Amino acid sequence: MKVFITRVIPQAGLRLLEEAGLTIEQWTKKRNLTPAELVDHCRDADALLSAGSSKIDAGFLAAVPHLKVIALHAVGYDNVDITAATAHGIPIGNTPGVLTDATADTAFLLMLATSRKAFYLHKKILRGDWNFFEPTANLGLSLEGKTLGIFGMGSIGQAMARRSKAAYNMPILYHNRKPCTTAEKELGARYVSFETLLRESDVLSVHAPLTADTQDKFNAAAFAQMKPNAIFVNTARGGLHNEPDLISALLNHQIWGAGLDVTNPEPMHPDNVLLQMPNVCVLPHIGSATVETRDAMAILAARNIIAGLKGERLPAVVNPQVYEGKPAGRPAL
Repeated sequence: MKVFITRVIPQAGLRLLEEAGLTIEQWTKKRNLTPAELVDHCRDADALLSAGSSKIDAGFLAAVPHLKVIALHAVGYDNVDITAATAHGIPIGNTPGVLTDATADTAFLLMLATSRKAFYLHKKILRGDWNFFEPTANLGLSLEGKTLGIFGMGSIGQAMARRSKAAYNMPILYHNRKPCTTAEKELGARYVSFETLLRESDVLSVHAPLTADTQDKFNAAAFAQMKPNAIFVNTARGGLHNEPDLISALLNHQIWGAGLDVTNPEPMHPDNVLLQMPNVCVLPHIGSATVETRDAMAILAARNIIAGLKGERLPAVVNPQVYEGKPAGRPAL
């Protein structure tokens, strides 16, 4: 059986696929596949391992309904038409859990770097502008005792809250689809409405998936309710914030700063005004970019592929309803 992989992935995952006796084809060019190329490469494949942002939409799935499994080298699946995949009987796997700490570290890094204008001040050194000390210039904000708001208190949100509480004794507010008793018991986190989260957070960190309900959730109306000294951090998906509205809120001093690991659109154009703002820190979507995390993601994606080709339930399945009413016994490896 053959697996097509849309990027070069860590050897840890490839090794598992090879040991399972699978034929592997990897896309090695440093550009995105076109939709037509993705279809062509999947026509003679039994499984797809998708790393990156390729659209796995209804049109693609209709062109390759023979695929037995699709595994994402990611936890987010907003690029996949889950309804269409389920209709075709194709299980979709993702990689939850394994990137929790790495992503929370990135959120914490952006919070701290933004609070001290770190990226902007580093650029001043490169420009040769580190020359005259001014006691009132280039001042940042202290994080000690400030209120952290978490939008999306899942595993990554909890890890970010845990770090912030331990390092800076930050009280924790959060807004979620439902209360998180673990965060409340461990961290003293307080469940609040979205409006209260906006009004009371000194740092607001976003850790929710991108859905129809969360698309552009942080827009002009939301930023207008935040504190003028608030820091906005997004390490989830760029689509959760409206970028023109964020720029306007920063320029008009409705909020103090922003730390972004995700942008909208992505990649960000190098002349984007956000990159020149003193109180903004932007990273190129590196939330999971550690050796250990990317290895773990590749391993889980490979295990999803192997299970799917054996006709077994995926270790991490996005659409478990694909198994409802389905007889066991798909083609085995």
